[in-house]
Amino acid sequence: MTDPVTDAASGRVPRPGQRFVFIGGLHRSGTTPLARTLAAHPQVSGFHDTGAKEDEGQYLQSVYPTAADRTRSGPGRFALSPAAHITETSPLADPANRDRLIADWSRYWDLDREFLVEKSPANLVMTRFLQKLFPEARFIVIMRHPAIVTLSTKKWAPRTRLSTLFENWFRAHDLLRQDAAHIEHLHVLTYESLVRDPGETLDRVRDFLGLSGPIPAEAVRDRSGGYRDRWLRLAEAGDPFTRRRFRRLCERFEDRANAYGYSLTDIDRVPPIDLSLRPAA
Repeated sequence: MTDPVTDAASGRVPRPGQRFVFIGGLHRSGTTPLARTLAAHPQVSGFHDTGAKEDEGQYLQSVYPTAADRTRSGPGRFALSPAAHITETSPLADPANRDRLIADWSRYWDLDREFLVEKSPANLVMTRFLQKLFPEARFIVIMRHPAIVTLSTKKWAPRTRLSTLFENWFRAHDLLRQDAAHIEHLHVLTYESLVRDPGETLDRVRDFLGLSGPIPAEAVRDRSGGYRDRWLRLAEAGDPFTRRRFRRLCERFEDRANAYGYSLTDIDRVPPIDLSLRPAA
């Protein structure tokens, strides 16, 4: 491995022993509140006030194309493109690119902190690539109910079918499940556990990372209620076409939702707080 490239702006780089933490999860899954909550811990530095969309690290680096650029699609569709999934076999998984990423991101980290966090939704399907460059890194993925994510993403992609948005959710998480066997340090949590039991959920994140002291949870708020009600209205709509469409979505995706601990016919069913996507031994 080459020596880290010095950040041209500050003349500083992460010192030995500092840990990189990558947060991923589909758009509308809670990556932003999770990253901001984690960055409130005194040992942690995350990106803020960068001018980039949602302070996402993908917009603050010069190594790999953003998810939108490489897939030519946006939220709700990007995981359906083969170009979304980047692994250790990518020609970009080169030690020199680790140095470039460190130099790019170090402009926005407080390098006096021990844990350096980068958050981008597409990290969900890039864990193996990032681990190749940062073998010591920790990966945290947040998952949220597929129906809630689908409905909340629909406002960003009004012309995209609900079925396509569902397919994007399952494709992204199926890739994560496939990749999980290759990832040394991976922690998966759900949005539902974060908002319903933030203390225990964040304690598990703390223990996974090895932080000292609790992670503040004041910023965690549940914003799923309106989408939950909208999903229930689809089931009970007076329009027979809408009801039929709802039934077809449930028939098509219920088993796949169950595989992740969710249900489309029972919107309040969520996975347990102790969640693992790794294959059974």
